[in-house]
Amino acid sequence: MNFTKLHALGNDFLVVEDSQEFKEELLPEISRRLCDRHTGIGADGLILIRIIDREKSKVNFRIFNADGSEPEISGNGLRCAAAYLFNYQKVPAKIISFETIAGERTCELMSRDGSRFEIKIEMGVPKFSSRDIPFDDGAEHEFIIDYPLSINRKIYLITCVSVGNPHCDIFVERFFPARIEWHQVGQELENHPFFPRRTNVEFIRVLNRQEIEVLFWERGVGETLSSGSGSCAAAVASILKGLTDRKVKVWTSMGALVVEWEKDKVYQTGPAELVFEGRSFI
Repeated sequence: MNFTKLHALGNDFLVVEDSQEFKEELLPEISRRLCDRHTGIGADGLILIRIIDREKSKVNFRIFNADGSEPEISGNGLRCAAAYLFNYQKVPAKIISFETIAGERTCELMSRDGSRFEIKIEMGVPKFSSRDIPFDDGAEHEFIIDYPLSINRKIYLITCVSVGNPHCDIFVERFFPARIEWHQVGQELENHPFFPRRTNVEFIRVLNRQEIEVLFWERGVGETLSSGSGSCAAAVASILKGLTDRKVKVWTSMGALVVEWEKDKVYQTGPAELVFEGRSFI
């Protein structure tokens, strides 16, 4: 099996094209084995792409997390898939239309510098109701803003957003002194029974009206150095609470990307970079 490894601000993926020869029931196990950082290639996720219509630049996109689960969408994953397609000239246009579980998403090539691509993605319309996220505490909520959720006898005020996948955001004045602390909170929130499909978690520190800093705990992966959909959710939550303007620079552990909430839709612009290509015998 041929693969290409890419990363988007440290959030790394294996991209495999035309994987229809894989049996559907084996895909979770294949993802777990390939993404293992000790006995496999190592990555946060496995991306499977299939070109539907080359002339119209229409591509099917699926992603599997390191634990074998299949999320609805990944912002960084879409940028990496687009960078792969642009690099190998698999499509003729500078705009790609991806079919995902969460719906159609378009990616536009903004610039290129060798193996590094700057790509803008339309991430769709954010949703906020408990049904859309989903979030189930036994009641219906139009918005979930500063909801008091108890974790290990401590109350955390959470704000929830869906950008095609579920996100739980916590605002902090300063980050946790030890990594193990926010890892524990992230894991507890990811698997909290109020989130029937589990959830991604972002810890957000607002720097000013135009910038935020975020730590990411991803569903099915754990800590990631960045997250595209997580950055969008963090920015939208910040805007929703009136803490920032509608264009936000999101600082991650390895750099920044830009999120804009224009009218109803959210857009993100950031880098994706090819690392290496190879062949796996898994």
